[in-house]
Amino acid sequence: MILIPLILFLISCLVLVVSGGFLVRLIVKIASYLRLSEFIAAFVIMAFSTSIPELFVGISSAISGNPALALGTVIGSNIADLTLVIGIAALLGRGIKSKNPLIKKNSLFMFLIALVPIALIMFDQTLSRIDGIILASIFIIYMWHLVKERKEVKEQFIENNRKHIALNIFFFILCLGILFLSAHFVVKYATQLAIELLLPVMVIGLFLVAIGTSLPELIFETRAVLAKKGDLAVGDAMGSVVCNSTLVLGVTAMISPITNSFFIFLTSAIFMAIVTFLFMIFIRSKKGLSITKSSILIIFYILFILFEFYFKSRIF
Repeated sequence: MILIPLILFLISCLVLVVSGGFLVRLIVKIASYLRLSEFIAAFVIMAFSTSIPELFVGISSAISGNPALALGTVIGSNIADLTLVIGIAALLGRGIKSKNPLIKKNSLFMFLIALVPIALIMFDQTLSRIDGIILASIFIIYMWHLVKERKEVKEQFIENNRKHIALNIFFFILCLGILFLSAHFVVKYATQLAIELLLPVMVIGLFLVAIGTSLPELIFETRAVLAKKGDLAVGDAMGSVVCNSTLVLGVTAMISPITNSFFIFLTSAIFMAIVTFLFMIFIRSKKGLSITKSSILIIFYILFILFEFYFKSRIF
């Protein structure tokens, strides 16, 4: 019966979009109370929140003795965040242009931080527990540095909003939970629909599941861009890359050192380095992330997926 999965799929999509819209408004309120710019708030708060699934994957994979899974998840998530997710959000919003100097400065830091785990693995072909401590330390130091860059806000404004902050944080956590839950059901019912329609398993994995795991970021960033809050979208994308590359891999490596086939890792790592560099160049340009540049990023994601499937099919 295809009608029931279709209805549940559409309901899940609606809940996903609505919760994403609420999250945009709530994080703007939280940012104003904490005297953070919208970019920093998205970078620190939202990006960390949307990186929680990757963190759980890393911890569970390390405990089960398969920490390499976390490495693949991080590389795949970083590439998706900086190509498919931000690319679609920018296309729907007809581009993202920001004059915020923090974005230009932190895009360079993001690029350099994303290269750190690659450099550590290339040094001795493993991420040891010491490497994990280094990565986790980079995350803590960098987050502390970002939070220091607070806006000056009048004390009267803060006092007037103090009574509302606890409520806003509660609703933020609630909406975030609803966002993740609805994203899970979107993937679940979309997969059921694909099976009912006799679509190949590869198509299900390549598109539905891959995009489904990025739905929270995709919805949040799209709603942010449409609400003319481009800094929120960029902050979430860049923050996710930093969280994945430092906190997720750091915690995973501290639990269990990460080793993987160096050659297979290298191909994906090179792709991630190229994509991160491209994003940095695009976002630092005068026109920002235009429709053309967004399209280029999405094309890079498609090329990455095609290359990965072709490469792995030839290897295995």
